[in-house]
Amino acid sequence: MKITPLLAGKFKLDGGAMFGVVPKQLWSRTNPADEKNLCTWAMRSMIIEDGDRLILLDTGLGDKQSEKFFGHYHPHGPTLDESLKEQGYHRDDITDVFLTHLHFDHCGGAIERTKDEKLLPTFKNAKYWSNENHWKWATEPNQREKASFLKENILPIEESGQLNHLDVPNGDMLTDTPLGFDVLYVNGHTDKQMIPHINYKGKKLVFMADLLPSVGHIPLPFVMGYDTRPLLTLDEKDKFLKKAADENYVLFLEHDSQNELCTVKHTEKGVRLDEVFAFREVFGE
Repeated sequence: MKITPLLAGKFKLDGGAMFGVVPKQLWSRTNPADEKNLCTWAMRSMIIEDGDRLILLDTGLGDKQSEKFFGHYHPHGPTLDESLKEQGYHRDDITDVFLTHLHFDHCGGAIERTKDEKLLPTFKNAKYWSNENHWKWATEPNQREKASFLKENILPIEESGQLNHLDVPNGDMLTDTPLGFDVLYVNGHTDKQMIPHINYKGKKLVFMADLLPSVGHIPLPFVMGYDTRPLLTLDEKDKFLKKAADENYVLFLEHDSQNELCTVKHTEKGVRLDEVFAFREVFGE
């Protein structure tokens, strides 16, 4: 197995929205805002090369939305295609696309708009993976999340015949998945978000998606205003971070613009940041 981190660009979101009820005086220590109160966030993806499979985790924003839409989010940096090329891959090489959830900054790059205005899967040779509960949640959206679930990012996956669903477990962890890694299901941010747990080079590498967007979100009250069930997020973070500290998980941070990986530790104030690393410092890639 070989894992390669990829940057699908960066974008900006309101700092207050990203930290909910936490005062700016506190969250700005780790995530300084610009004059419009916007903070810069990464859209970090991952390639898992395992035998004849090339699995992509999340796809970033993509480029098919309108200029007005992108004017709210200020995307910049490399595209996913550029990052794939830099690592010696091509979109047509991808065999599987795993989508942690279907908010636009995680799945927008899954679908492209062609020159003749057709909406088609970006990765034409890939199986796309979601789960039935989240798919229904996203295609029949509540008013809170409606602006994040864009039908042009979602419906063409099913229409193409490339959509596949992982099972929804009775508990919170799905093991022995067809993709070769375990998946933690969490519901605080959105219903049935999927968090991959990957055994890699003797370590447990966890792709954090929006359960933990950045190191600035490690303290339990630092919960995004976007979360649909913030009190549940508190409980899910608490349970996860305690286990991550106990078992020395390596956390892959999808949205942290400065830090690719981190570990956490127990302190008198609860679980806190231990160390941050570049991917190559831990795994030598």
